[in-house]
Amino acid sequence: MSDPDPVRRSLMLGAAAAGLAAAGTAAAQTRTDTAPRELHGQPMPEPPADKSAGPVTPGRGTQLTGKIAVVTGAARGIGRAIAVEFAANGADVIALDIAGPVSPASNAVPATPAELDETVRMIRSYGRKGEAVRADIRDIAALRRVADRVARDHGRIDIVVANAAIQRWKPLMEMEDSDWRDVIDNNLNGTANTIRAFAPIMVRQNKGRIIVLSSLQGKHGTKDAASYSASKWGIIGLMKSAALELGEHNITVNAILPGLVDTPLTRYDKRLTETIQETGQKLGEHPTPQQAWDIRAPTVPLKVGWLQPDDISPIAVFLASDASAMATGANFEVTGGDSAKVV
Repeated sequence: MSDPDPVRRSLMLGAAAAGLAAAGTAAAQTRTDTAPRELHGQPMPEPPADKSAGPVTPGRGTQLTGKIAVVTGAARGIGRAIAVEFAANGADVIALDIAGPVSPASNAVPATPAELDETVRMIRSYGRKGEAVRADIRDIAALRRVADRVARDHGRIDIVVANAAIQRWKPLMEMEDSDWRDVIDNNLNGTANTIRAFAPIMVRQNKGRIIVLSSLQGKHGTKDAASYSASKWGIIGLMKSAALELGEHNITVNAILPGLVDTPLTRYDKRLTETIQETGQKLGEHPTPQQAWDIRAPTVPLKVGWLQPDDISPIAVFLASDASAMATGANFEVTGGDSAKVV
């Protein structure tokens, strides 16, 4: 389980980095392979500094000092965790969310402006700049206006996380048109809109990090949630295509695939029922959270019923950092071990 105290997490990371620095920063900044890089006496070509993670340095995978990040779906859940974790590691964060109803094709209670404001409060508690922006990721014109304003106000955009999503639990044959269309429009088209709106800023900078949120459900089918699973499969293809196109501009594009995470998106009876049924058991329409945990946890390699948002956000920090310079077009799965069950 993740540390529920983000301040404690920040202090621990800081103390660890400080300890490493005290042990000898100069030594840590040298190459680990000290032998000459050559073949038959000829030097091996090396990537330029801006195309490499560079030498080992303390905290390089958790260091975002001075970077400007935009996170969508940041009012709560995984989006909030990523936004706050970025701030805990030095970034200034623009927290973007519709903070209101998205569609009838969503089983979750809508996020609120108050929740978005709370995300910003948490960001600022780390001494970083935080800003709330209400926008609909289905509206690419609105996203482009946000991108232009952020670039103007902050001088650049270093990191974009496309996280906002909705989920619909309904058998495919019983779906209304909106049950399919609205989930695809928000999750897949909205993620594409986010990339299309913010990537041009990064192209002009010749550097950037784009992180999209797919799901382990983007690698396997999901009974009674076809629109969600399809949208998350599509995001993986979108990510890989964007990585191919944007690599020449020194922009990395990667996907985080969470397993089952306890958020407002998943915290309702239908999700718990489906969670139990996936194990081959049935327990009625209103199982308790403890019942669902107890049934599912033994089927997961790390023996947890589900993860917390704070379990997902650390990998986002690495992918946003300079240490991930050579990682692009890839899926990074954080599932408690459910990844071992799929190709």
